[in-house]
Amino acid sequence: MLSTLLLSMPGGSEWILIVLAVLILFGGRKIPEFMRGLGRGIREFNDAKSNVKKEIEDGMNEKEKKAEA
Repeated sequence: MLSTLLLSMPGGSEWILIVLAVLILFGGRKIPEFMRGLGRGIREFNDAKSNVKKEIEDGMNEKEKKAEA
């Protein structure tokens, strides 16, 4: 399974082609704005993931408290 994952990942020359394609499509001025938006999206996803995890843990704690009472 790990070998399949490693074979599917882009290598050095492929990364260069990806970067060139992004530069051509977005231009040098749009990339920082694009990356900021991407960072915000990742941050919001992680915050939502943390909130869901916290809610699940709180629900489990409430269930344990009710079982003890």
